[in-house]
Amino acid sequence: MVWVTATAPYFVLTCLFIRGITLPGAGKGIYYYLTPDFSKLSDPTVWSAAATQIFFSLGPGFGVLLALSSYNDFNNNCYRDAVVTTTINCLTSFFSGFVIFSTLGYMSQLTNKEVHEVVGDHDASLIFIVYPQALASMSYSSVWSFIFFVMLITLGIDSTFAGIEALITGFCDESRLLTKHRKWFVLVICIVYYFGSFPAISYGGQYIIPFLDDYGVSLSVLFIVTCEMIAVCWFYGISAFSNDIKAMLGFYPGIYWRVCWTCCPIFISIIFLMTVYNTSFAPLQLAEYTYPTWSVALGWFLRSLSVLSVPICAIVILFQGKGTLMERLRWATTPQQRRGSVTSLVADPTQIIDSSLLDPVHTLTQV
Repeated sequence: MVWVTATAPYFVLTCLFIRGITLPGAGKGIYYYLTPDFSKLSDPTVWSAAATQIFFSLGPGFGVLLALSSYNDFNNNCYRDAVVTTTINCLTSFFSGFVIFSTLGYMSQLTNKEVHEVVGDHDASLIFIVYPQALASMSYSSVWSFIFFVMLITLGIDSTFAGIEALITGFCDESRLLTKHRKWFVLVICIVYYFGSFPAISYGGQYIIPFLDDYGVSLSVLFIVTCEMIAVCWFYGISAFSNDIKAMLGFYPGIYWRVCWTCCPIFISIIFLMTVYNTSFAPLQLAEYTYPTWSVALGWFLRSLSVLSVPICAIVILFQGKGTLMERLRWATTPQQRRGSVTSLVADPTQIIDSSLLDPVHTLTQV
């Protein structure tokens, strides 16, 4: 199924690209796309949106990579996978920009507006309003519309596969009962997802989607990724992390990667703090609608659902420690070796066993 849903969008993008560059005004849109506006670099929302988009497209912070990598073989070349995946992701985004902006240039000429004025106040309007309007004005509009929405459906299904798998794997790894009845658990999760998506496709969906997009993602995922980066790169340490990679791949990561891992928590933390500083406590506003005051409390409640687990677990671990507060804090932020972990295997070669005897399903998860 994934072979179809992951590859079909490339065929569709190619078709839409060929059609887009043949439209009048396409050059104007592509010129706008390729012309940088360096003044935007001073806007914190641009950095926040860029970081959030990368997290969306690559999957860090959502548990997807952890869940799927737990099914890899112990000696799987994750270095190659990471480089290939990120390269394909960036090139795909760059290519899809030509598809979108060639069509926006066409809409700009059709409506006598500037390219940046064609899109509405929210990103969803580009996919569900502006682009369908452009397709409807083309020759054989029904054919192009069918191709476009088939691409959206396959992309949605493909993303949902990974998101649901992350949830299922996390619960099943913690419960033998759920592992034993995995199929029924998957059925229940899919039913919950199905009925939970109903509000988004109702008449009020045009207001629910921007609300969830604004409150449910950017700030939360930035906080989670910041915590992950600090925990792995600083608390666990680059040396221990590099030793783990050496045990799995047979070679240490290069100096470039170690420097990036060391500095990355700083940049992610700065982006997160800028996002927090610029976060408004006023009700969300669209062009024709202002959300009620109580929506702010609901939005922050949704944000807290995904981030409270980190401070709660931190407090619990501090209470489990012994000694003064500083001693407990030092103990809580120091990696605790477990017998059979990758680091202990490197430290004690007598514990090294044949990698084929390791459980490929949960090896990385346990580590």
